[in-house]
Amino acid sequence: MTKTVFIASTEPHSGKSLITLGLVNLLLGKAQKVGYFKPIINVPSPEHKSVHIESVVGYFNLPIAYEEAYAYTRPQAMGLLEANRQGDIIDRVIHKFKTLENDYDFTVVEGSDFIGEGTAFEFDANLSIAKNLGAPVLMVVSGAGKTTAQLVNTALTVWRNVEAREVQMLALIANKIPAEQVEDVRSLLRAQLPEEIILAIIPADKDLQNPTMKEIHEQLGGKLLFGGEQLTNQVDHFITGAMQIPNLLTRLADNVLIVTPGDRADILLIALQANASVNYPRVAGLVLTGGLEPEEPVLKLIEGLQTVVPILAVETGTFLTTTTIGAIQSRITPDNPKKIRLAIDTFNRYVDVAALQERIVTFEPEGITPHMFQYRLLQWAKSQRKHIVLPEGNDDRILRAAARLINEDVVDLTILGDPTAIAASVKRLGLTLDLSRIQLIDPAHAEHYDDYVQTLYELRKTKNVNYDMARDFMRDVSYFGSMMVYKGHADGMVSGAVHTTQHTIRPALQFIKTKPGVSVVSSVFFMCLPDRVAVFGDCAVNPNPTAEQLAEIAVSSAESSLRFGIEPRVAMLSYSSGTSGEGADVEKVREATQFVKQRRPDLKVEGPIQYDAAVDPMVGRQKLPGSEVAGQASVLIFPDLNTGNNTYKAVQRETGALAIGPVLQGLNKPVNDLSRGCTVEDVFNTVIITAIQAQG
Repeated sequence: MTKTVFIASTEPHSGKSLITLGLVNLLLGKAQKVGYFKPIINVPSPEHKSVHIESVVGYFNLPIAYEEAYAYTRPQAMGLLEANRQGDIIDRVIHKFKTLENDYDFTVVEGSDFIGEGTAFEFDANLSIAKNLGAPVLMVVSGAGKTTAQLVNTALTVWRNVEAREVQMLALIANKIPAEQVEDVRSLLRAQLPEEIILAIIPADKDLQNPTMKEIHEQLGGKLLFGGEQLTNQVDHFITGAMQIPNLLTRLADNVLIVTPGDRADILLIALQANASVNYPRVAGLVLTGGLEPEEPVLKLIEGLQTVVPILAVETGTFLTTTTIGAIQSRITPDNPKKIRLAIDTFNRYVDVAALQERIVTFEPEGITPHMFQYRLLQWAKSQRKHIVLPEGNDDRILRAAARLINEDVVDLTILGDPTAIAASVKRLGLTLDLSRIQLIDPAHAEHYDDYVQTLYELRKTKNVNYDMARDFMRDVSYFGSMMVYKGHADGMVSGAVHTTQHTIRPALQFIKTKPGVSVVSSVFFMCLPDRVAVFGDCAVNPNPTAEQLAEIAVSSAESSLRFGIEPRVAMLSYSSGTSGEGADVEKVREATQFVKQRRPDLKVEGPIQYDAAVDPMVGRQKLPGSEVAGQASVLIFPDLNTGNNTYKAVQRETGALAIGPVLQGLNKPVNDLSRGCTVEDVFNTVIITAIQAQG
C-alpha cells in the first residue's frame, strides 16, 4: 500500500516543479500531513539552499526542517558516483526517506534536475531511487523545441524504459506543448500508451515560462538603479532600443524589456513615459548596457517619478546582453507566490485530478486541517460558479484578490467604481487581469440605476425615504452592491476593506433582511489552527446578545459549520463549567444552552463550559466527564462581543492561525464584511466563502 509518489523528468527545464506543486496541493486537501523529499538537490554546497525545497515547503508551510528534505547535494552525489559507490547513495536516500515517511500520511518525492555535469546518469538514478522506495512514478517530458514526432518518440521511449525497470508509471505528463501540437500529441500518445496510464497534456504558458526582472537581474548581475519594488514584473518580450522614438513606440508590447545603451537618455525617458500612459503597453523594465549610466540631471528626474520600473545597468555590450537574456530559463521561486498559484491552477486544469486520486492512496482522517479546509472551499466554490459584487474598486487589495479569483477561475465578479481608474490601477499594480472577464460599473452611470432607485424608494418609503433620498443612497457603492444582490444581478457581496461594518451591512438589513425564523444577524470566524479548523461566533456583530439571541447565534453557527464540512460540536462558553458557577452571566449561557437543546435536539451542545474544558481533551474529561463536546468542541460560542472579539484576535496572534471572516449568517442572501485591516488573502477567502453561501 503506497504512501509515496515519485515525480521524475527526462531533461532540464521540463516544468517538473509545476507538477510537484500541483500534487502537494491536491494531497493537502485529502491528507492531514504531507511530506516532501528531494533526494539530490542542485546546489554547490550544503551552505546554499535549494529553491525547489524552499518553494514547496515555504508556500504550503509544511512542517519539515530543510535538512530533512534532501539527502545529497549534487557535488556530494557526483563524488560518490565517481568513486563507484552508487550503493551508498541509495542507502542514505532510503534511510533519510524512511525517517521522513514515518511522520507523514503521504510523501511526494521529486527527482533531480538534470543541470550541470553528470546528467547522463540521472534518469537511471531516479528510476533506481523510485524502485527502492517502492514509489510509483509521474513522468514529465517537455515539448519545448520538439516536433510532434520527436516528442511522441521521447515519451514512448521513456515509458518503455520505466516498464523495463519494473517501476510502475501512474501518469505521463507532456508539458510545455505548443498550442498547435496539443491535439496531435494527445491522440498519438493515447493510442499507444496503456489505458491505465493517465495522460496529461499541458500547453506552453508564457506566464509560467517567462522570467521576472528579478531573475534577469540575478543572471545579468550589474547594478539596480531604480524599481527594486517591482522586480517581480514578468518579461514576456525584449527588444533592443537603438532606433528613433516613433519606431521604438510601435514595437512596444505588454511586459516588454527594453535593452539599450546606457547613454540613450531619450529612450530611457520615453520608455518610462510610455509605461505611465494608458495608450501604450506596460514596460517590464530596462537594461542599460556598455557600463554607461544616465547623467545626474536624468537620474534626478527619474527619482522624482511616482512609479519607476526596474532599471539595471550592466557592463556588457548590447549584443551579449540580449543573447544572455534570451537564454534565461524562468524558475518557480518562493518569493513569487503568483507564479506558484498559477502552477497549481495549471495542474488542476490539465491533469485529470479525479483519475489521479483513484490511482494513489488518499486518506480521510478525523477532523479537518486548514489545508484540507481551504482546498475544499476552493473546490466547492468552483463546483457551482457564483457572481459576487465587490463595491470597493478603489482599493488595491480588492483588485489583487480579484486578479487571483479570475485567474483561478473561481467566481464571476462585478467591481464597482470608475472603470477608467480601475483599469489604471490594474496597470499600475502590474496585475495579470483580463478586465473583459469582469463587469466594471460606476453606480451613478449604471444601466440599472433608475430601476434600483425606484426599487429602494418602494421598499423604504414607509421609513421616511423619499425619491431624492433614494437617488442619493443608490450612488453609494454599499447600497448599489446590496441592491444588485437583492435584485438577483449578483449572488453575494463582499465589502468592508474601506467601509465600516455598519456601512457595509446596513443596506442588507434594510431590504435583503433575515431568513425566515431568524431574528438576528450574527457572524463566525473560521479559525484555521495548526491542526484543525474551529468556528468562533459571534466575534463581530452583536455586543451583548440575550439568552434567546445567543441560542440563535449558536444554531446559526452550527449550521454554518456543517455547511462548510465541519462536524458541529457546540460549546457555549462562560467563566465556569457545568453547575459549578453562579451569576447573571453564567445563567444567561445556561439558559441559552437549554434554548438550543429545545430548538435543535439533534445538535451536540454543552454549556456553560470554559474554553480550556471545551478544547483540551484532558481538561474536558476532568471537568465534564462523559460529555460529547468537552475537549473536542468545533463550534465555540462566546457570551458577548467583548469576549469573542478579544479571544479570536488573541488566538490569531499567539498561534499564527488564519482567521477567515467575519462570515455573516442569517441574511436571506450572503453579504460579508471585511476588516479594514484585511489582507489580499482575507479578501480572496471571504469571496470564496460568500460564493459557497450563495449556493444554498
